[in-house]
Amino acid sequence: MDVKPFVDLSKYDQSWYDRGKPSWFVLLWWFIQSVTFPLTLHPLNGLRCAILRLFGARIGKKVLIRPTARFTYPWKVTIGDYSWIGDDVVFYSLDEINIGSHCVISQKSYLCTGSHDIKDPTFGLQTASIHIGDGAWVAADCFVAPGVTIGKNSVIGARSSVFGDMPSGQICRGTPCRPKSPRVVGK
Repeated sequence: MDVKPFVDLSKYDQSWYDRGKPSWFVLLWWFIQSVTFPLTLHPLNGLRCAILRLFGARIGKKVLIRPTARFTYPWKVTIGDYSWIGDDVVFYSLDEINIGSHCVISQKSYLCTGSHDIKDPTFGLQTASIHIGDGAWVAADCFVAPGVTIGKNSVIGARSSVFGDMPSGQICRGTPCRPKSPRVVGK
């Protein structure tokens, strides 16, 4: 029995989507990132930040970005002062990604601003921004979905999948990610 697929990818069209820069600029960025970032030693963080700024990212002061972090479109990224971006973090920035100040995005986390409409037979592209509040920590190997806001001073536990907004000042974890307890900081 032959079952007809729900989608017809031959009709896929994202001609409406605006990357924010011309194709030559996008290709130049991808080339510079693929060559420059992996070759810079860990202490050359300032060079990585300068390159990102050159390509339109809004990077605060004393931001730490590891050499294996990846940015699809840096001109759609904002990172506040004193934030840290770990190894192998992916900023799939089809839409805006806003990281607050004093945030940590740990290794192998994936911030994803693009997806597809599963009800659309042409599998239409959908994008939505991600906002991460000041003082938040997204621990290792987390997935953050399009349209998510993570509140100030929240912790997202390792390997969590965040499909909805998380409140401020909470420890959240799981798949799907849920608030579990208040985050208490003290000496």
